[in-house]
Amino acid sequence: MSALPDLIRDAAAAVPDKAAVLFRDRAISYRELDEWVSRTAAVLHDLGVRKGDRVALLLGNIPEFIHAMHGALRAGAVVAPLNVMLTPPELGFILADAEAKVAVVEISHLPAVLAVRDRLPALEHILVVGPPPAPAGTRSLDELLDRAGSAPSVELDRDDPAVIAYTSGTTADPKGAMLTHGNLLANLEQVSEVPALKEAESDVILLVLPLFHIYALNATLDVALSERATMVLVERFDPAETLRVVERKRVTVLAGVPQMYQAWLAAAEGGEFDLSSVRLAVSGAAPLPARILDGFRERFGVTIWEGYGLTETAPVVTTNALGSVAKGDSIGMPLPGLEVRILDEDGEDVVPGDPGEVVVRGPNVFSGYWRKPDESEAVFTDGWFRTGDIAYRDEDGYLFLVDRSKDLVIVSGFNVFPREVEEAIASHPKVAECAVIGVPDERTGEAVKAIVVPRAGAALTEDEVLEHCRDRLARFKLPRDVEFAERLPRHPTGKVLRRMFRG
Repeated sequence: MSALPDLIRDAAAAVPDKAAVLFRDRAISYRELDEWVSRTAAVLHDLGVRKGDRVALLLGNIPEFIHAMHGALRAGAVVAPLNVMLTPPELGFILADAEAKVAVVEISHLPAVLAVRDRLPALEHILVVGPPPAPAGTRSLDELLDRAGSAPSVELDRDDPAVIAYTSGTTADPKGAMLTHGNLLANLEQVSEVPALKEAESDVILLVLPLFHIYALNATLDVALSERATMVLVERFDPAETLRVVERKRVTVLAGVPQMYQAWLAAAEGGEFDLSSVRLAVSGAAPLPARILDGFRERFGVTIWEGYGLTETAPVVTTNALGSVAKGDSIGMPLPGLEVRILDEDGEDVVPGDPGEVVVRGPNVFSGYWRKPDESEAVFTDGWFRTGDIAYRDEDGYLFLVDRSKDLVIVSGFNVFPREVEEAIASHPKVAECAVIGVPDERTGEAVKAIVVPRAGAALTEDEVLEHCRDRLARFKLPRDVEFAERLPRHPTGKVLRRMFRG
């Protein structure tokens, strides 16, 4: 297989009448899915999209996300999936940075894009997913699909870029990780070599993770397509309702983040749910507490296999499913075909049991950040990608994350960098300085906490800080707690000592 468009094309040829997607009360076959992808590719080609052009997607968990993503890829474009929770300024930065030529937008998210369109000279077309007619200055995707011609013939290979996945950086500006067709396909091939994770055509996979996230995008959606499985596409996560969906649709594979499994456990306390159809459950995006692993196994008889990955690795690096048991608090072992080392500060391999930085090398590792050569070079050493995560390896070869050298906070599986939140808070006229850290949260795994130093003589409240942030930050980045302090502890070099707040 040379490129991602082959996934749906090959599945349609092999199992044309099989249900690819179950959405609400609809069943979409692989033949239908392939036809919609081809028509979408034709629409984009007719609008002037050519190989290498960027197409942005601002869509929720609806079938049109799959049509648009794989249609854009079939047209030779590079897809930039956007987090639907971002504010207009955040969206505007990414759309401008990617120089997106076309944006495919669900109508409920359209106001956010229109609010910044005047600062996006490269954006030629906004295609609206929703009932026509489309608002002024946009075009209805449905209407264009109705009169679409033939899909273009575009030659693609594994070295061609496929996705620019934006991830927050150590500064306030997001970075676009460039993932090639080969990077994404390599990770599918690596995952398929893990016996416990290998899916089959008979599988029914719950897809409630947000499709714009690399975990859902490649490790769930594309894995399902590669195995010609059936996906149950759910628009939003409701614990009790999704458990009922699992019952009704006889779901066999669950893919989630720790907070979802915790929410399912809590929902099960208020009712009886049948998960006897589930043969496989996987977790990623954030550390899985051992108590959730044990609790889910005890309540439902299902083992959760935890994995670890990054946007830059397309995304899976390790999984517990490679061991004989699912060890609590462990991220498991490296996937086949992927090299992982644990290095000390001098770049030497540590002995088992000692912590060090996780570095990765393999065909799934990205080629660098979009138009950021210096930052790209900084994360590679002798061909090894430096994750910035700290881990140790036990005597059985299992890896355990112990810290992050980057100050990343993971809220419900979404990355939040303190600097981004700090800059938003610091723009308040009553704020002198601030620091942001991650703190444990029963519901979201981690939450954002802000320590704020008011300007001299200023009276500042927590509500004022939060209200100021709401227009500048996505909801998941908002501080859960705001603490006021007279000053921030600093290193002699001037760097704020965040660890002093963590206790």
